[in-house]
Formats: sequence, C-alpha cells, structure tokens
Amino acid sequence: MLDLKFVRENPEIVKQNIRNKFQDQKLPLVDEVIELDAKSRAAKQEADDLRNKRNTISKQIGGLMAKGQREEAEALKKQVTEFSEHLAELEAQETELSEEIRKRMMVIPNIIDASVPIGKDDSENVELERFGDPVVPDFEIPYHTDIMERLNGIDLDAARKVAGNGFYYLKGDIARLHSAVLSYARDFMIGRGFTYYVPPFMIRSDVVTGVMSFAEMDSMMYKIEGEDLYLIGTSEHSMIGSFIDTILQEDDLPYTLTSYSPCFRKEKGAHGIEERGVYRIHQFEKQEMIVVCKPEDSMKWYDKLWQNTVDFFRTLDIPVRTLECCSGDLADLKVKSCDVEAWSPRQKKYFEVGSCSNLGDAQARRLKIRVNGENGNKYFAHTLNNTVVAPPRMLIAFLENNLQEDGSIRIPVALRPYMGGQETIR
Repeated sequence: MLDLKFVRENPEIVKQNIRNKFQDQKLPLVDEVIELDAKSRAAKQEADDLRNKRNTISKQIGGLMAKGQREEAEALKKQVTEFSEHLAELEAQETELSEEIRKRMMVIPNIIDASVPIGKDDSENVELERFGDPVVPDFEIPYHTDIMERLNGIDLDAARKVAGNGFYYLKGDIARLHSAVLSYARDFMIGRGFTYYVPPFMIRSDVVTGVMSFAEMDSMMYKIEGEDLYLIGTSEHSMIGSFIDTILQEDDLPYTLTSYSPCFRKEKGAHGIEERGVYRIHQFEKQEMIVVCKPEDSMKWYDKLWQNTVDFFRTLDIPVRTLECCSGDLADLKVKSCDVEAWSPRQKKYFEVGSCSNLGDAQARRLKIRVNGENGNKYFAHTLNNTVVAPPRMLIAFLENNLQEDGSIRIPVALRPYMGGQETIR
C-alpha cells in the first residue's frame, strides 16, 4: 500500500505506474482517493475546530454558573450539545471516508523499481544470466513421474482416491530424497547466517491482507471454515506476519530468517494440473528466506537472496538461469522480482523453481512494521522473500539432471550425508 501523502502529491507518477503494469481499469482509483482524502481532511478540520469551540464554551459555562448567570449557562450548554451531536456526525463521516480510501489504496499497485522492464505478461520477462551448462544427454529422459514410478517412489492413483488431483504420495528413496533436499536447504541457509524457523501453518485474515493483494488471496488461499484462519501458501506469510504492529530497533536490522513449512494453494484458474505430474499441485513443502531491513539496504539484499538460490542449485549440479519479471508480471505489492529457473533436459528448456521479491515498504505499511531510527524518527521497514527450494517441483529438475543411462539417479556429493552416504538411487 502506498503512502497517501505520496499519492496526493504525485498522482501522475501513480497513474503512470498503473499504466506500466497494464492495469488501466485502476486509473480512476487515484482521482477517487484524492477526492475522498480532501473530504476526509475537510471533515477532520471541521471536527477539530468544533472541539476547540466546545472546549472554550465549556469553560465559559463554569464561569457563568459561578456568577449565578444560570440562563446564559443553560443556553451555552444547549450549544455544546448541538456541537457534540454534529461532532459525532463528523467523526462517523471521517471513519467512513477513511475506510473508502483504504479500500482503494489496497488495490493501487506499489511503485515498481525503475530497472523493471515494461511488459504485459510473463511472455515478456527478460533473461538475465545463466549458471552452469545445460546438457541434453544421448539417451531419452522419461517424464518425471515415470522416473519416480520406475524407482517405486510415487503413488498418484492412491492420492487421487484420497484427496483428488493435485496431490501425491512419495515413498521409499524418492521420499527420502525429498526430505534430504529440505534438510540440506535448511543447513545451507544456516551456513549463510540465516536463523532457522518453523512457523505457524495457519494465519489470520489481518495477516493475509497485510502480506498479499486481494487477487492473490482469492486465487491462492484455503480458508478454514467457521474460523478466522487461512492455510499458508508460503511460510513468508507467517514470517512477515510475526512482525505485525511492532517497532523494531534500527540496530537490530537486518533480520535474516529461513523457514520451513508445508504450503497449500488452490491454484485457482491454473490450467493443466497434470494428473500424473507434480509440477503444479495443491500441497508441497518449501524452504524460504525472508529479510526485514532498512530501505537503503533492500536492493543489496535482493541480489544476495536470488544468488543464494542459484548457489544452492549449482551445488546439486543443476543448471539454472535468472529471469527478470516485467512490469505486467509483478504482483501488486512487489517493487522488483526475478524467477530462478532450472534446466529441464527432457523439455530442453528452463522452468521456474523459485521466485525472489523485493516488496519495498508495502507489507510493512499494511502490517505497521516500523523501525525506531536515529533521533527517534520512525519509518517503515523493507521486506524481501525468496525461495530456497520447493520440492517436489525441484525434484523434477533434480531427477532429470542426475538421471543416468541405466535408469539410476546420481546423488551429488553435497546431498549424500543426508541420504545416509548413498551415491545412487536404483
């Protein structure tokens, strides 16, 4: 959510940002916010003036009563009553106007960074850099679930009977591999100075609306019936939520956190949830990284975060690339974002395995996460998040890039301690 003062003073910048995100239907919101804000400030000014008059008259009443001028005092009391009634109306008007302003401000997108390429959708995202050489072996690479089934590592049919499409049973060495990757990711991030967390897997609605846009909420979140609770779609939601309505000390920044959680997503409107695939699913597990920092440090941390994911995948011998998200592909709260994509030898192309985002002060403003700076000056923190790894999607890249011609899976050296020293899966 933007600063209301910024919108009031820079309406054309806000409108151009909306155009850059190809959301022209939101343009009228800017003028509506400015008009409502003017009415709100006028009502507040009138209410303040009325309170001052009421206070002055109230003091006069005491003096008149002391002098025995009862009639004059009663007349002023009547005036005070009228002022109080009108003041109640103005206060109700202020509350209503504030709510109308907030509703509109919640859907006006954040100002994107000047470095973000302008484009309509993900087809116009821009490749930044490749890491590792993408290889296509001489032998055929089967579909990822075929590889898992040959290793007796997955049962999608049973999962479909139990929960429907978009769910899975992992078993045997594939299930162990899944857990090994997450354990390795945990220790990898601890080794980079991040504090490990296991957060709540459900959050309240005020946290949901603080960390994401309404559109994202509708397409992603599962609500617990009859309770003010939602299943998390990523642990970032819980982790940023832990700072709600707090004043942080500047000397304690940055907070660098890495968290494990299961994730639950409706994937509403998603096409091609493959009955025999684990690419787009309703339930998965993930290791995440979160940073809360000073505004001037957020771009530095943004570069560190995506580099962590690249380094992690390279230790597992998986070629990756970074892809800059264009303006039209950025969620409304994001200032800048890039995807990390892994190489698929079977498809001969890269596919997304993680996303790194700088949200500026958008989440902090919604959740009231402030920093006590120099001389007691308070300001909103910046928040960032990035995927370390999210199996089982990541397993697709792992299996394809480590598949041997005899059908076995090579386990990279970095992962072997988490697999009991095992060098291959057969």
